[in-house]
Amino acid sequence: MPAISQATGGSPKIETIDHRTISEADARAIAELIVSIWPKPDRTVETYTADILAHWTAYHGPEEQHPRSFVIRQAGRVVAHASFFPRTIGTSKGDIPILALARVCTDPVVRGRRYGDTVVRASFALVDDGSFPFALFQTTEEVRPFYERLGAVVVDNTFVNSFATDPKANPFWAGVNMRYPPKGDWPGGEIDLRGPGW
Repeated sequence: MPAISQATGGSPKIETIDHRTISEADARAIAELIVSIWPKPDRTVETYTADILAHWTAYHGPEEQHPRSFVIRQAGRVVAHASFFPRTIGTSKGDIPILALARVCTDPVVRGRRYGDTVVRASFALVDDGSFPFALFQTTEEVRPFYERLGAVVVDNTFVNSFATDPKANPFWAGVNMRYPPKGDWPGGEIDLRGPGW
């Protein structure tokens, strides 16, 4: 399935990239942005590209929850990106399928144009339309106000990963855990991510 473009009025053009059928060129374009924003000595454009291409090709869950990226391009380069994938978490209220928001970033060249808002709102729209009951993600104190402006709130649950060697260790590392929307029947107590943080 090819990328789908969306545009509304004066808003930037958003492309939706399906991770089940992502092309190598699109994976590389996303990887180039990620590496430029979060450089790590052991993570290169090539390793990120390979990871993006390897994940989610065999997804067979609900169609409305299939993993994808929302991107904005400028002069052929990806300058804003947000991705998500479905994750079922264990809670005091039972299992909940959530939208796991990840890799939200914008090129410094376009900061201030609200491109980050645009790609995050595209992701949150899948909660608003009922495809997911909640979005869950981690961020830093510095970036927290950005998400609060978009309607997200901090959660104070304890997060664990029952699949890890140390299941009680927090699988999130950024310091601030958030969810969207601010209302809804969010469970209290411990949340089992049943996998690593994102």
